[in-house]
Amino acid sequence: MHASPFLMFQGDAQDALMLWKRAFASALEVTELERHGSGEFEGRVSLASFTLGGTQWRVFDSAVPHAFTFTPATSILVDCDEEGQLRHAASVLGQGGKVIMPLSASESGQLFTWICDIHGVSWQLRLPFPAAA
Repeated sequence: MHASPFLMFQGDAQDALMLWKRAFASALEVTELERHGSGEFEGRVSLASFTLGGTQWRVFDSAVPHAFTFTPATSILVDCDEEGQLRHAASVLGQGGKVIMPLSASESGQLFTWICDIHGVSWQLRLPFPAAA
């Protein structure tokens, strides 16, 4: 058995992937990208897969309109390797989005921020405390 998180968009899956690739340049790899053929949804993402932090994700643009979207109740938690990586990702993901919790020290890590990107996907970014020796 295998399980993957799956994110459903309504036409902006490609833009979301490009944003996330800018935020996590060397850490995010798009491993599959298929597009809808001819018709109303031509060119939109019918299925894409990417890996981030060892987890495989799937995204697509729904051909069926729906009245729901993402909520901060579900978020992607990313433990960054270094402060510069966290600050870069926060800067990119925050462009046009909403900062739910500004970047600051936290009980859960040296630095922490919670951002809802322009596509409505919620991200919790943290720089963990160093492991005890």
